Amino acid sequence: MTKKRILVIDDEPDLAFIISTCLEEFGNWKVLKTENSKEGLTLAQTEQPDVILLDVMMPEMDGITLLHCLKSEPKTQVIPVIFMTAKVQNSDLEQFSSLGVAGVISKPFDPLTLVEQITEILY
Repeated sequence: MTKKRILVIDDEPDLAFIISTCLEEFGNWKVLKTENSKEGLTLAQTEQPDVILLDVMMPEMDGITLLHCLKSEPKTQVIPVIFMTAKVQNSDLEQFSSLGVAGVISKPFDPLTLVEQITEILY
């Protein structure tokens, strides 16, 4: 069985490291990661991951803007995107849902259940 490939886009290096380690160790995923939205867009287009885990609040280009870019590109529009965010008020969740994200994982998250949360969202 081939490993699922997940692209992690988060501007906090320590958090991106924790997320990547959890996904590799507990989920047996192949993880691509970047701390930069523009690089994330390029990686999504060139690597075609199975899913994208995307931080909402980032400098330069936020997650919502990046999501719009991904949805407008034929090569990336079908890749499921899961937002990771501390913004989990009902109004935020309604907005995210209307944008067509596959799901939302709240920060802070439990590293031991992260793989399970992603799996539940995707399947």
